[in-house]
This record gives sequence, structure tokens and C-alpha cells, in this order.
Amino acid sequence: MKNKFTTGPYLSQIIYPEDLRKNFNPDDLPQVCNELRDYIIDVISHIGNSHFGASLGVVELTVAIHYVFNTPADQLVWDVGHQAYGHKILTGRRENFHTNRTYGGLSGFPKRSESAYDTFGVGHSSTSISGALGMAVANRYQKNDRNHIAVIGDGAMTAGLAFEGLNHGGVENTNMLVVLNDNCMSIDPNVGALKEYLTDITTSHTYNKVKKEVWDMLGKISKFAPHAQGIAQKVSDAVKTSMLKHSNYFESLKWRYFGPVDGHDVEALVRVMKDLKDIPGPKLLHAVTKKGKGYKPAEEGSATKWHAPGIFNKETGEIIKVVPKNPQAPKYQEVFGHTIVELAEQNEHIMGITPAMPTGSSLNIMMEAMPDRAFDVGIAEQHAVTFCAGLATQGQVPFCNIYSSFMQRAFDSVIHDVALQNLHVVFCLDRAGLVGADGATHHGAYDMAYLRCIPNMVVAAPMNESELRNLMYTAQLKKNAGPISIRYPRGSGVMPEWKTPMKAIKIGTGRRLKIGADIAILSIGHVGNYATEACETLERSGISAAHYDMRFVKPIDEVLLHEVFGKFDQLITLEDGTIHGGMGSAVLEFMADHGYACRVKRLGIPDRFVHHGTQAELHRECAYDAEAIVTTSFEMLRGDAQDRHSGSFMAG
Repeated sequence: MKNKFTTGPYLSQIIYPEDLRKNFNPDDLPQVCNELRDYIIDVISHIGNSHFGASLGVVELTVAIHYVFNTPADQLVWDVGHQAYGHKILTGRRENFHTNRTYGGLSGFPKRSESAYDTFGVGHSSTSISGALGMAVANRYQKNDRNHIAVIGDGAMTAGLAFEGLNHGGVENTNMLVVLNDNCMSIDPNVGALKEYLTDITTSHTYNKVKKEVWDMLGKISKFAPHAQGIAQKVSDAVKTSMLKHSNYFESLKWRYFGPVDGHDVEALVRVMKDLKDIPGPKLLHAVTKKGKGYKPAEEGSATKWHAPGIFNKETGEIIKVVPKNPQAPKYQEVFGHTIVELAEQNEHIMGITPAMPTGSSLNIMMEAMPDRAFDVGIAEQHAVTFCAGLATQGQVPFCNIYSSFMQRAFDSVIHDVALQNLHVVFCLDRAGLVGADGATHHGAYDMAYLRCIPNMVVAAPMNESELRNLMYTAQLKKNAGPISIRYPRGSGVMPEWKTPMKAIKIGTGRRLKIGADIAILSIGHVGNYATEACETLERSGISAAHYDMRFVKPIDEVLLHEVFGKFDQLITLEDGTIHGGMGSAVLEFMADHGYACRVKRLGIPDRFVHHGTQAELHRECAYDAEAIVTTSFEMLRGDAQDRHSGSFMAG
């Protein structure tokens, strides 16, 4: 794909940050920022499929950091990374930026294999402080004189991992700067006491006026006496404590706190960062920014809407709707959102919990309808799970709604706090399987494998919207008390008429969808629709394929498996999860345990990290789309014919 986008006269001179530092004076930087912001708007409005508002909000921070610090020798770590588009454009990737998040193109997140300027790979939140601290300690040990900068959003600061990094970093004598990008947003508005604390700091006019005077005094005194800076710092601490009526949170963890400062005044940021660069030890700069800054529709509209708007008209701000293949089929998350409200109206014990993804998961529907029964706990997956465990001990039925890849962060809580106590918590895992353009950090590849090894856990996946409703209905029934996981993919289902009456499903039972004689296909989850399509193609070629929807990987339907192994010696398993430890592995374990011999081919996510592209592109790459099922069937049956002709047989 050719780059057709125009670059401004200043931005065109910048290939790498050294060009920024060499070619421009500080008073040139506002124009650099304007051109960088315009370039991001121009490209993203055309290609869509990208994050948007977050990168606009940190343009000035990005330019200031690369101007003041000698990157990549000075090491910059971006938290989450969907705000790092300006960083990518300034670090040798401007000409390829239009390939962002497309198959074979640039990653939407910082990635070590992509650039030396991406010093730490990110995608999940709250890792920047710990990662940068590790880098800083390593360089201290190696006697390398480097600065280390971690840029973290106020939303990411709510996670326990961020606190752990701050807690450790405060007692390490490292040359490290944390830039707190405070815009009151993650994807949805931030929640919790920390948000209120930051708001208190940023809105205290008295504190900010006095703090500026103390800051100026500190700078003047330090030029005349080596110890005066420390004295002035104590004065500053006293003023902060007095004005805010409590001690500064960050300074209580032994970080020198500076701010709040205007995160959109690039010249002031440069001055401050130059000063901070010369101050030893751990420092935190609190910068107040606006998500979507510089693009009026994003500034005045919903920040959630403009987080990742898709293709839009940059002149009018009109978002251009892309008509999907089946426009009437709802997204799975919407089915979840409406169904949990429907169930909660019938069952007063149901509650909904999500860690900072109410819109992404559609729990916002319940939060609006039943605000006293639905909770956004912030970016805190481990807390979300244990919070649900506490609710369950009191007879509530919590539906814990988490993206599959984020659930990985709460693995111990699932085991220790939920499964060990056999508590009735329902895990609804959104974005299961390959999610598309977000890539390796966000694929929900592992949940079936890592959950099915946990005692007391039920692991299920619906093939369509009706099955999702039935599984949710089943999960909240008292007779099914205990933990249950229901996984479903990103995107739309297949049923325009999805509001079917709900019915209970017997735990651990699958269903036969098609009778066949030549080969059996066992699927779980939405990719079973690929199997249906493949069976139709095979039928036209004279091959009779049976199709079974397993529905549960734990407990697996042993009655159904005895039927399958009693009838077929050719078997394909199909799943949108890792084939190591997933449903296919469970089938092989059953076969071995019961002494069956069969040729089994497992289709699913291979044992490697899959990068980004559309879901269809990635399913094709990993060879478990409808075409791959057909090809595999032909190959297995052709091989079986050759084996029979030669008198040989391959055991599973």
C-alpha cells in the first residue's frame, strides 16, 4: 500500500528524533506539534481500524520527550501503547504509518522487534513503571548513564501493578521519570478514589498558585547553594500538604512530585523536562491533557466514541459506517449486555462486574438500567475476580465480564479465591480467540487451556447468539453453583433473530448438528459456523462429514465422544484457541484414556504468537477457516485411502 498522505514542511524534516533535536528551536515545536497532529488525523481518518483520541492527547508530551531526551539511548516506555502513534511517526515509521494495524503492517502498539525506539513491548495497561524500573536498575548495575521515562495514563495508574512499581521505584536510586498523563479517561471515564485525588490536585487553584511560586524559588535558590534545593523541596512538601489537606500520594512513596502542568504547552514541557533531567532519583511529572486534543469533534464529543472511531470525514467529523456482511446480526457483546439485564430482572441475586471495559463489553447497558447492581472497578482484573468471590460468599451471583486476554492477569485469583472455594462466579470472557488488529497482546488464545486445568471450573463456548443466551441462563441457576466460564469472540454473530426464549443446557453436553459417514468434525464456539460451511462444501464434493458442537471443553461430553470414536477413524477438532491444551487436546486425552485409535487433526491457534490483521486473515493464516477444514478433510481422507491400499493404519 503506497503512502499517499501529505507531510507538513517541519514534519517532513523529521525522520528520527535526532532530526527534531538538530533542526528546530523550542519556539518551532508548536508548529511541529500541529503538523504531527494533522498527520495523525489525516491518516487515521482514511484507514480507520485504529485508536485515535489517545495519541492526539499526547502530541506535545511526545515531542517534548523526544526533544529533551536522547532517545533511544535514553529509554522511553509507553504504557498500553495506543497513544504512541506520534512516537511511531517521529521514530522512522512515518512513511509506513498508513499500514498501522493492517496485516503485515505496523503494529498498533510499541513492539521491540519493530524499532529500537520501542524499548518495551506493551498492549496491556500498567506495565510501564515496572518495566522501566527494571531497565533503569539494569543500567545502573551496568554503569550506563541513561535516563528512563515511563508515560502512564491516569486510568492505568489504578491497577495494582502500577502501585507495585511505584512502591519499589521509590526506594531505588534510579534516574527515572514517570510522566502521568492525566486526562480522566482510559477508554471509558475513570473511576475510583485515585481519580478523585487527581481531580483534587488539578482543580486546587490555591495549591497550584503557591506551588508555582515554590517551584520558581526552588530553581533560583538551587543556583546559589548546593543544599538549598533540598530545603526548598521541604518547603514545597509542606505547602502541598497544607493546601491539599493531606500528604501527596506520590511523595509518600518517595517519588518527587512535580505538577500539575499543562500537557499541551510544549515549550513549557521542554523547560520542565530539562530541569527534571538534571534532578537525580525517581521523579513524577503530572501533566494534564485532553483526549482528542486539537480535533474539535473529538474534543467536544464522547471520548469513548473517539477512542477508536473507524473511518471518518476529517472535515465534518462524520463517522462513516462500514456495512458488515450480515448487518442484522448483533455483536456478541451486545447479546451479553441485553441478556444479563433480562436475567437480572428475573434473578435479584445477579450482579455485573467489569474492570474498566463497560462500553467495550456492553456491561454499560446494565450499569444504566441497574446502577446499584453493576460495577466498573477500574483497570484491576485481579481485584475484579476476588471482589466477585466476596459477592458470591454472600449469595450473590456475580457475572465477571472480562476480555479473555485481560483474564490472564487474574489467573491466581480465579484459582485461589473462586475455584478453591467452589464459589458461584460466572466469567463471561469477551474477545476470545483471535481478535484482529489489536494483535498478539490482545488475542484471547489461552483461556480454554488455562481454565480447563482448574478443578471445579466449567468451561463453555457458544456457537451462536442463542447458545450464548442459553449458557448465561444455565450459569445463573442455583443448581449449577460453582465457577463457570463462557467465552465468545469479538464481532458479530450469525442470527438476525437472536432474542430467542432461553432454556437450560445440561452442563457438559454437546450436540450433533449433522450426520455423516466419512469424517467427523468436532468444534467448539463460534468457529463451528466455519464447520457448517465446510460440511456443505464437502457434501457437494461427495464427502459425508458429521458435525458435532461440543459446547463444553470441561466437563467434556464423554457420551458424545464414545459415539464419535465408535463410528469414525478420521476426526478433525476445531477451536479458536490454542491447540496446545485446548479442546483438541482434551479429545486426544479422552482417546488415550479409553484406548481408541483414530487419526485426529487439530485445527486452531498454533504454538506461536500471532500478529495483527483482520480476523478472517488470521484465521486463514492459522489454517482453521472453512477452506482449511475442507482442505484438511480431503488430505485426511486421501491419506486414509492410501493407508488402506497399502495395508497400514495410523493410530492417533
